[in-house]
This record gives sequence, structure tokens and C-alpha cells, in this order.
Amino acid sequence: MSTQNRGTRADYVDFYPLQTRWNDNDVYGHMNNVVHYALFDTAVNGWLMDRGLLDPHTSTTIGLVVETGCKYFAEMAFPDQITAGLRVAHLGTSSISYELGLFRNEEEQASAEGRFVHVYVDRASRRPAPIEGERREAFQALMRG
Repeated sequence: MSTQNRGTRADYVDFYPLQTRWNDNDVYGHMNNVVHYALFDTAVNGWLMDRGLLDPHTSTTIGLVVETGCKYFAEMAFPDQITAGLRVAHLGTSSISYELGLFRNEEEQASAEGRFVHVYVDRASRRPAPIEGERREAFQALMRG
């Protein structure tokens, strides 16, 4: 695992707390790589729901994941407490690129960093829909100035 270009908490705009689970550990005693992607998904959607920007059952527009990626720097495992750092790298008409850092316990450097791209679509037609109003304002606030 490389430590080059490893982000710190100061590199992120907002944070979302996460808890590891017993079954997150693999046979090697650390968090399995697929769990990192689940944590990214949980952090982004939890952040949106906490701010009233997404109701997965009734929102007329929803974000579909079209791209993800992850760089691993240090091991995490149950029972670690994880904090996901969030920031927006790009905000388009109907798409948003998030950058996330996963921080183990109180550590200042990220154990993993990833990207997560949503394209917003109309729930019924699945056609791209513009990001507008409160959602756009919230995303703009997540951009580093």
C-alpha cells in the first residue's frame, strides 16, 4: 500500500461517520476491498438523506453510480470507527464527481481515498436530469474554493 499523495482530514469539506462491522473483515484480518465501495456509497447517500436532498423512495430524480475508484493506503478492520471525508471535484449539469477519504479512528491521514460519480436521472424515464435548487447549492458548498 502506497502512502504517496495520501490526503488528510484538512483536504475535505464535510464528514460522515461510519461503523465497521464484524463481517467487513476478510480472512487476512482486515477490511475487504469491496467494503470500501460500500462505505463510499453509504457516506454519499447518507449525507444526501441527512440534508433532505434524497428520499430513495420518493425523490423524482436520483443519482445513479456510473464510475468509482479507490486507492488503498493503510489497513482498516472491525471494530474501527471510520469517518468519510467528502468533497466535490466536479459539478456538471446532471453529473457530480465526489472525492472521498476514509479515516480510521482519529487518524489524520486517509486509509483509503476514492472517487464516486453520480449521474442524476429522472426516476421514471432514467433520462439525465439537471441538478438544481437546494441540491446544487449543497454540492457547491462541498467544492473546495
